[in-house]
Amino acid sequence: MLPVCVYQGDTIPYITLRNVYIYPRIKFKSKKQERYYWKLVRDVKKTLPLAKEIRRAVVETYEYMETLPDNKSRERHIKAVEKGLKEQYTARMKKLTFSQGKLLIKLVNRECNQSSYQLVKAFMGPFKAGFYQTFAALFGASLKKEYHPEDDDKLIERIAVLVENGQL
Repeated sequence: MLPVCVYQGDTIPYITLRNVYIYPRIKFKSKKQERYYWKLVRDVKKTLPLAKEIRRAVVETYEYMETLPDNKSRERHIKAVEKGLKEQYTARMKKLTFSQGKLLIKLVNRECNQSSYQLVKAFMGPFKAGFYQTFAALFGASLKKEYHPEDDDKLIERIAVLVENGQL
C-alpha cells in the first residue's frame, strides 16, 4: 500500500525519497591514509549508534527529572539511572578501542550539542564530572573535547552523514 495523491482525476502514488548526499571522491595520498579512512568508517559505524542511544537516554532523563517535585527525588532518580546505565553499557564500553572511545566523546558532543563533561556535570554534579575527566585524562582523552564539523572533524561529519543515510 502506498499513499496516493489525486490530481485532476488521476491517482498518483506518493513516495518520499530520502536525501542523497554526494561528496567529491577522496584522493588518498598513501595507503596509510586510506587505511585510516576505512578504520574511521568502521569506528563511526560502531560508535554512532551508541551516541544516539546516549542522546535518547539524556533527553528521557531530563524530561522525567523536570516532572519530579524535589531535589531528593531527583537525586534518587539520578542514582537509579546511573546504576542502570552502568549495567547496560559497561560491557559495550569495555569492548571499545581507545580511538573509538575518543570518537564516542566527539559523537556525543555532536548528538547532544554539549560535551560529555557538561552532561556528566549537569546530571551527576561537578565532583563526579571532575573525577571522570581526571580518569579520562590519565588515558590521554578529554571529556571536554568539542566537535567541530566545519574544521577538524570534517571527515568524521562526512562519514556520519553517509552512515546515517545508509550510503556507507
